[in-house]
Amino acid sequence: MSNAVSALQGVSSAGYVDVREIGLQRMITLRGDLSMAKIAKAVKAAVGVDMPAQRGINLKDGKGAAWMSPDELLLMVAYEDAAATVAKLQKALGTTHSLVVNVSDARAVFTLTGERVREVVAKLSPVDMDTFPTGEIRRTRLAQVPAAFWMSGKDEITLVVFRSVAQYAFDLLKTAAAKGGEVW
Repeated sequence: MSNAVSALQGVSSAGYVDVREIGLQRMITLRGDLSMAKIAKAVKAAVGVDMPAQRGINLKDGKGAAWMSPDELLLMVAYEDAAATVAKLQKALGTTHSLVVNVSDARAVFTLTGERVREVVAKLSPVDMDTFPTGEIRRTRLAQVPAAFWMSGKDEITLVVFRSVAQYAFDLLKTAAAKGGEVW
């Protein structure tokens, strides 16, 4: 039994877009040569999805893989499966030049829901949200902090930041999503 708590313990804010910290999520960083068949096979076995394309994210049944850079993936698994998934990947990759690290406790994850989720993120990030497609992840900035996000539903965005800036990110999102702050 873990006594870990999420960064903001599920805080939420209702505005013209709702913002909610979604609690503990398990994330694993995998670094290596992503063009290697051995790495693609290990990813598929570990999380059940194919290797994502550049800036892609593949999710299925709460598990997935997101392209973070030419040599880095963010793997998502069930909270209780993280340690076993790390061990499984390390075993599958053996002596292959790679790094597999559980980074779950270093991250905070938020969902934004509502018809204008794109507008809220556009206020804070240098991304053209009008053309931002489903199935793509963007690693960029949210005001002054690094963030990554993707369209996790028609009117939903999932956003990941470092745990150390979780309160700052929540406050930014809450302000940008406050009723009366609509742009269009």
